[in-house]
Formats: sequence, C-alpha cells, structure tokens
Amino acid sequence: MSIARRGRSLSVLGFLLAGAIGIISSTQTWVTVERADAGEAILVPGASALVLLAPLSLAVLALGAALSIAGRPVRLVFGVLAGACAVFLGWSTLQLLISVPESAIGPTVTEATGLAGSAALADVVQSAVPTAWPVIALIGWMILLLASLLVLVTWRKWKAGGRRYRTTTADAPAHDGPIDAVDSWDDLSRGTDPTR
Repeated sequence: MSIARRGRSLSVLGFLLAGAIGIISSTQTWVTVERADAGEAILVPGASALVLLAPLSLAVLALGAALSIAGRPVRLVFGVLAGACAVFLGWSTLQLLISVPESAIGPTVTEATGLAGSAALADVVQSAVPTAWPVIALIGWMILLLASLLVLVTWRKWKAGGRRYRTTTADAPAHDGPIDAVDSWDDLSRGTDPTR
C-alpha cells in the first residue's frame, strides 16, 4: 500500500470512528436530572440533550465512507464537510458540559412529568448533571477529527516523501554484497606489487 493511500485510509477510518462514537452516544444517558419532589431521577439521552447529535454523526459517518471512493477534489470537499459537522458537534457538546441549558432537558422532563414551561420545570428540576458520555464523545471527536484532518491536509506531503524515497532508492547503485577484503587485495595486486 502506498504512503498516500495509507494516509487516506487513516483519514477515512478517523471519520468513520468519529461518526460511530456520535451514533452510539446518541442512545446513551448524557444528563441526569434530579427531581425536587424526590422522585426518580430523569435520564436524558444524547439525542434529546443535543438534537443534531444523531443526524450530524450519521453525516460524518457517510462522508467518511464517501472519502474512500471519491476523487481527489471531491474528497477534499467531503473531508471539510465532515470536519465542519464534527466541529459543530464538539462545540455543542462542550457548551452542554459547561452549563446544561433548559432546551436540552426540557422535552424529556416534560415527557416524564407532563409539566411544560420554564416555571413548571424550575419547580421540578433540582439539578441537571452531565454524565461521562458527553466527555467521552467530546474527547473522541477531537482526537479523531484533528488526526483525520491533519492526514487529509498533509497527505500530499506524504505522497511526495514516498515518491522522493522511491526515486532515491531507484537511483542508488546496487551492491552484490559486502566487500571481501582478501578478494579485493588479490584483484588489486594482480600485475602490480603494492609493496614496491
């Protein structure tokens, strides 16, 4: 496998893993809501806490898969689109970790209690605490996407380096093996006495 193809494969793999993390995370609990009435805690899944989590993760996954079969110009466009989707997801997740907005827990709390509106939610919700899943998703997205974008942007240099290496090794003289000192001395001394 050539260096350029290996770099492209790593980029594709990064985007696929990033999309998969988002899709899996959308089904997991992202926020635990403690109720003021001492009722059972309300678990808010990722798809409810971040409405665009599932569709954008699916888009990253699809764009990552498309990178493997697209031509060079289209591949760059798909890579930029996938990166933009994932950056948006990462930023939204970070905002959720800093402070859980009412919009992230409102629909789930309303479904569980039947109460709607800011005043009603304020009476029901004692605290809303993010779980470990958004942290895992955020770290995973950032590592995979930065690595994928880095490979996608620098793959031409990888290709140039591989071509330069092949050219250098092709131009190098071939050696049959190590030089035998005895044979070399015999060849050198034929017809000439080096001690004179």
